[in-house]
Amino acid sequence: MSLRTRFAPSPTGPLHLGHAYSAMLAHDMARAENGDFLLRIEDIDQTRARAEWEEMIYDDLHWLGLSWEEPAMRQSDRAVAYRDALQTLWHEKSLLYPCTCTRRDIEAAMSAPQDGTPVHGPDGLVYPGTCREKTNRLKKFPKNTALRLDMSSALSKPEYSFTETGTPAQGIVRFTAREVFQGIGDIVLSRKDYLGSYHLSVVLDDAAQGITHVVRGEDLFEATKIHVVLQVLLGLPTPIYHHHKLIRDDDGKRLAKRDDARAIQKYRADGATPADIRRMVGL
Repeated sequence: MSLRTRFAPSPTGPLHLGHAYSAMLAHDMARAENGDFLLRIEDIDQTRARAEWEEMIYDDLHWLGLSWEEPAMRQSDRAVAYRDALQTLWHEKSLLYPCTCTRRDIEAAMSAPQDGTPVHGPDGLVYPGTCREKTNRLKKFPKNTALRLDMSSALSKPEYSFTETGTPAQGIVRFTAREVFQGIGDIVLSRKDYLGSYHLSVVLDDAAQGITHVVRGEDLFEATKIHVVLQVLLGLPTPIYHHHKLIRDDDGKRLAKRDDARAIQKYRADGATPADIRRMVGL
């Protein structure tokens, strides 16, 4: 199979220099191997996605000189795939449970003196299992509620691994089921407000697009452990991962959607060229 990479932005704000770096790096890697570069619009959260931001993504990427297989995948068109996976985990594997805890509930539970120091993982505070302990497993697939993965039951192997070609590690990265249970815990796989979650959708979408190399920022390196566990659980292939450096501002903070001063549109308006953008991000 030829090398296939992807860029997967959310249409919730302007693309900035960090996005440009990730997209161009993935595009360059694919083209260097006569492979394919794909685009995916991660608009699963329709409360925040905006059509005008999506159009701007296409415009900025074309301006940068990037091309991709048409049409781009849109998560908002993938609800059936997410529901099928959730129902498999609910009905066939009995690995999900409904959760009604708010973020404040979790923070309060974790701050109780008997619980010791709260543990932070790639998905935030490690969930204390409040609803897992109090919930009777229902037969009917629930609606309009968050669904969590019962991680202790989902971990079917003592050790997991993936191949990393970027930073902060290279080669075979190994991690144990114990590390996942203690350092990540029962992750949310579907939200109350919309079907699915980032972790579920990203592994399903990468598999559906046949992605062989996932190129993304090093801030998602630890989240890869979640994705590998889900890939094994759902019988999906594990791509090779390439986590790259983050483009930061003058104070060392990584760029975010709110950093309009470094938006591609602003550089374009100021007369920058695509070659200028490449130099700015080190390509």
